[in-house]
Amino acid sequence: MSINEVFPNSTVQEVIFQIRFPNLFYMENKIGDLQLKIMKEFPQSALLFRRQLLFADIGPEGKLENIPSDSEKEAGKKIWQFKSNRNFQLNVLSDSLDITSQYHKTYNLEGGDKFRDIIKFVFDCFFEVTSIPIINRIGLRYIDECPIPAKDNSTFRLYYNSTFPLDRFNFADANEMDFKTVIRKREYYLRYIESLRKVGDEYKLILDFDGFAENIAPEDYLAVTDDLHTIISEEYERTIKEPVYQYMRQRKEG
Repeated sequence: MSINEVFPNSTVQEVIFQIRFPNLFYMENKIGDLQLKIMKEFPQSALLFRRQLLFADIGPEGKLENIPSDSEKEAGKKIWQFKSNRNFQLNVLSDSLDITSQYHKTYNLEGGDKFRDIIKFVFDCFFEVTSIPIINRIGLRYIDECPIPAKDNSTFRLYYNSTFPLDRFNFADANEMDFKTVIRKREYYLRYIESLRKVGDEYKLILDFDGFAENIAPEDYLAVTDDLHTIISEEYERTIKEPVYQYMRQRKEG
């Protein structure tokens, strides 16, 4: 079945969109212009630094001052972070840009705030202040936390079309299970991870879908993102069964 509704109790916990591009040395000079354009949606801002750690075995006779240093690495990467009053944020680096949301529950369906609209808003503003000839990589990632009402093989199979080897390993005896694959989907790629994890006092099935494409013309970014979303949505539909749809249609208490 095709997902055509916005669920009040969606399994989506986090969605991330990212582009990577050649390092822009002038990014710092453009941030102010970008900030003004996005300020209405992202009023909170901060400048962060991501430092790199160096692990070195200098031996018993070695001295720390003899370890060569890289001033650029010591300074770390600058991250210009912008937050919405709703639960999503934008991070801008000199060679990448990402949007992370724990708020959005639909990509483009009517009946809810669309993650696609935020992507388009941010990148329309970004392309106005920068001129990048190529996008090295586009990634769209969904992380879902799915219910396991009873930890036994029959219930789990009722809810999911899983990749776990349940004929060999009894689900009731498992503390953790993991499956990972990276596959090609036409001109795109999908990294699929399925994990059994204990969250609080309950076991959950964590589904991690990471679709990505490489070497994209900037004008094609939204069409490519739409394709990645379709690939992820189709794989999600192959994984869950009708009881999960029923679970998502139930409104949360309070």
